[in-house]
Amino acid sequence: MTPDPRIMKAVERLNYRVTVGDVAAQAGLDVNLAQQGLLVLASEAGGHLQVAESGEIAYQFPKNFRAILQNKYFRLQLKEWWEKIWRVLFYLIRISFGIVLVISIVLIFVTIFIIMIAASSSQDSNGNSGGGSSDSGGGFFYFPDFWWIFYPDYSDRRYESRPARSADKPSMNFLEAVFSFLFGDGNPNADLEERRWRTIGTAIRNNRGAVIAEQIAPYLDDLGQGYAREYEEYMLPVLARFNGRPEVSPEGGLVYHFPELQTTAVQERLQPIAAYLKELPWRFSRATSGQVVLSIGLGGLNLVGALVLGRMLADGVAAASIGGLVAFVQSIYWILLTYGAGFLIIPLVRYFWIQSRNRRIAIRNEQRQERAIALNEAPPEIQQKLAYVKQFAAETFIDQKDLIYTTEKDLLEQEVEQADRIDAEWQHRLENGD
Repeated sequence: MTPDPRIMKAVERLNYRVTVGDVAAQAGLDVNLAQQGLLVLASEAGGHLQVAESGEIAYQFPKNFRAILQNKYFRLQLKEWWEKIWRVLFYLIRISFGIVLVISIVLIFVTIFIIMIAASSSQDSNGNSGGGSSDSGGGFFYFPDFWWIFYPDYSDRRYESRPARSADKPSMNFLEAVFSFLFGDGNPNADLEERRWRTIGTAIRNNRGAVIAEQIAPYLDDLGQGYAREYEEYMLPVLARFNGRPEVSPEGGLVYHFPELQTTAVQERLQPIAAYLKELPWRFSRATSGQVVLSIGLGGLNLVGALVLGRMLADGVAAASIGGLVAFVQSIYWILLTYGAGFLIIPLVRYFWIQSRNRRIAIRNEQRQERAIALNEAPPEIQQKLAYVKQFAAETFIDQKDLIYTTEKDLLEQEVEQADRIDAEWQHRLENGD
């Protein structure tokens, strides 16, 4: 069985010595899943079990456990290779849309130019040109350095004389900006559920494994209505994930404690967390305003050029008489026109979709914020629950000196090492008549 990457990351963040509760809270995982995952990881990566005198268990892992796993599992090596390959492939996919846009514009306007030259030559041969001479001039055509589109700081390259402002510096080159303009930059809340459960786990740990529902509500979405909300049914998924237990106060209020999260092998202070879970709004694009305007301008130029070219190719005479590039462009004309129209329509539709989605995100954020404010302004019944839940708060730290057994050493060797401590403990019991 391949170890869970989430558990591997949690072990690394917690400095390679953990309990089930540490990992469950750090990764936001179901306690049972964390326990099973730790056993698998310890078995496969050479981890060790450490048993404290209280019976609690900690897991100690070597700092090179990833290298050990990679040597054992070709699948893990393959995954790392694929992640590297995919980064390159995805970059190529991103820039391909900008390259296609440039190629489309070049094809369209070169074809228009060829058709106009052919039409002009035809008129000259028929003596209808009016005898005038057109001086194009050697310097009429200007070919700029197009290589700037591959550089994220192309705007600084073009305006080196201007004072640089770090806030205006693009984070992507123009070709990447085209993809961002078209499709955006991904879901900013792709890890929302992971953040939610990690924050809830940390909130429980910060309160030493005992909380009331009002302390968890700012990190949840739908709390239900009527009796479901009154009886705090929204806490059921939290209890199931972290093996929590509900308790009833003398006044009839519900409090919750989580024994699994009260044992730790990590000596740390309270972890700072947000007062409520905040969803991030969707951004139209991470491209700079200049890159967006340039994308719109080139997209508009491409579409107008495609429409003009369509008029020229409508009767099919130009393609038949000139052939070559003109015939080829006519064969793919509908592809060029579809791409030109889609280049502007897709971002427009996406813009209105983002506005609608951000309004719903703002509403959810506001609701969670209101629950956090309500907790800070707790009425007497909430304060009573907060006072009652403190009696369930506890924390057991598994220190190295508290261990009675570890798989790192031979059992006989451990018995010899602990002989003095065992003798001292028996002497203490005899003296106190235990």
